[in-house]
Amino acid sequence: MTEPQMLTTPDGRRLAYHRSEGQGPGIVFLGGFMSDMEGTKATHLETWARAQGRAFLRFDYSGHGQSSGRFDEGAIGDWAADARAALEVLTQGPQVLVGSSMGGWIALLLARALPHRVAGLVGIAAAPDFTEDSMWAGFSEAQRHDLMTAGRIQIASAYADSPYVITRRLIEDGRRNLVLRAPLAFNVPVRLLQGTADEDVDLSVALRLLDRIEAPDLRLTLVKGADHRFSTPETFALIETAILEVT
Repeated sequence: MTEPQMLTTPDGRRLAYHRSEGQGPGIVFLGGFMSDMEGTKATHLETWARAQGRAFLRFDYSGHGQSSGRFDEGAIGDWAADARAALEVLTQGPQVLVGSSMGGWIALLLARALPHRVAGLVGIAAAPDFTEDSMWAGFSEAQRHDLMTAGRIQIASAYADSPYVITRRLIEDGRRNLVLRAPLAFNVPVRLLQGTADEDVDLSVALRLLDRIEAPDLRLTLVKGADHRFSTPETFALIETAILEVT
């Protein structure tokens, strides 16, 4: 495995990244909650981008993968700031933002803040506002009490042996970064990909995004039987097509 390069952000966090040179618009992959840049989608798309002669960037948010910091010290605003630093420093010109799960939320925040640096958006099981609409809404009264008084709780993970640590700061910071409460106006093409067998992101989230986003070319593709990982040869092909369509 090639050692990553490191970027120090304006906030002093050190982000691990891999960057491939190529033509633009480049592609920036934004990973999910507690995932890292060595995941199958990130590495597959890097290989595909190289074959296309396209610039490509994948990186770890702080507290994720090989970057500095602890996961339970971070929040949506921190990870969005990490992504903004990576976009501004490590890429040139407009980029195609490919956001997976939480990365879809980060992509929307970036596109809203830096519209001139975005050529297109691709959301893969995008999970905007999940800290409020999925986590907080799904917590019991006892869990909410513990979170607010102790500052953290643990919840089981379907993707790791150890539980997730959810902090009060994560929930409260998430509320400051909600995107589905008002229209989202983007002047670039947008593609949303959603599996019908996704047990982590409900189909209603994709439909809310379809309703909230205002864009000149917006399409939602539902894939029957696809789960949250969206990592089969068939779904990879759909992601690749989506990237080409928004370029």
